[in-house]
Amino acid sequence: MAEQPIGPILDGLGVTIDLDEGALVENALVLGKVVQPDGTVTLMATYSDGMSWLEQLGLIAAAKQMTDGTPWQHGDHD
Repeated sequence: MAEQPIGPILDGLGVTIDLDEGALVENALVLGKVVQPDGTVTLMATYSDGMSWLEQLGLIAAAKQMTDGTPWQHGDHD
């Protein structure tokens, strides 16, 4: 297995994000369904450099809430 930049892969899949002008993406977590050459399907994850395990866990938990319809709110807290 060889590491590859994720940007071109996401671009090829048509992944975009709707950001307000001046907004800054501070961290990123990418989950991907990967089909291996032998047909095995796996889940892979990659994270921004320097992200702690706690930030990773927080993004995963928030994403789950967003996708399962659970109401969520954000505040001015880091």
